[in-house]
Amino acid sequence: MALCAALSFCAATAQAGQKSRAKKKTPAAQEKKAEAEPVSEVTRLRAQLVQATKDYKTSLEQLLTHYEKNVKRAEEKLVKTRELYTEGLVARRALDEDEQALKLARADVSKVEGQLKSADVQIAETLVEAEAEEVAAKTLAQSKKAARASGGLLTTTAYIRYGGTRAWSLNEAGAVMQFFTRSFGRQLPVSSFGQSPVHDRWGYDHHNAMDVGLSPDSADGRALMEYLRSSGVPFTAFRFAIPGTATGPHIHIGRPSHKVAPR
Repeated sequence: MALCAALSFCAATAQAGQKSRAKKKTPAAQEKKAEAEPVSEVTRLRAQLVQATKDYKTSLEQLLTHYEKNVKRAEEKLVKTRELYTEGLVARRALDEDEQALKLARADVSKVEGQLKSADVQIAETLVEAEAEEVAAKTLAQSKKAARASGGLLTTTAYIRYGGTRAWSLNEAGAVMQFFTRSFGRQLPVSSFGQSPVHDRWGYDHHNAMDVGLSPDSADGRALMEYLRSSGVPFTAFRFAIPGTATGPHIHIGRPSHKVAPR
């Protein structure tokens, strides 16, 4: 009987311990779940952006094909017009008009080719910004508000944010470009200036901001950030890249882009 009582007591004690441990694990499990939520949201966002990227680049490629056909037609027409002009059958004005038409057609092609080249850069930068904002949204919400309100500096492993001490607009971009050219003897590597089709597609307001393809950990990146801080200009400098994208680290000059309805 004593042995049975002892065994019963041990079993009850073990069962109570298991319940106690289960209760102790509950907050940790909840905390782990809370930590996982932003990551899953980022994964969802990345999937949406990747699809939007494919759609955007596909539309550009289709437009490029159309413009290239226009160039071919304009070239063929110009060849015929030159022959007629040489034979004295058409006036110089007709030749000038066809030459101008070809010039405009080629300009359309060049514009779309430029958009295709810059699309990967803009996409990567926007994805970096979206991911950093999403991951840091819960853990740094209060700190970011304080930094914006005080014009202070917020530094994390992902980015550096300076809230600024005054309003800034793209009209002042020239001063930033001049500073960089004077300091480094080359043009400021601007990858996005104001709103772009990429930002429209993804639903981000980038009207009053520009992105610069500089790492905040490089010498020129640090010099630019110091200039912006001394001028009271808000900026966010992103330190990391997204795997599989063309670029990532960059300095976003202006207030952080916020989500709006995609177009």
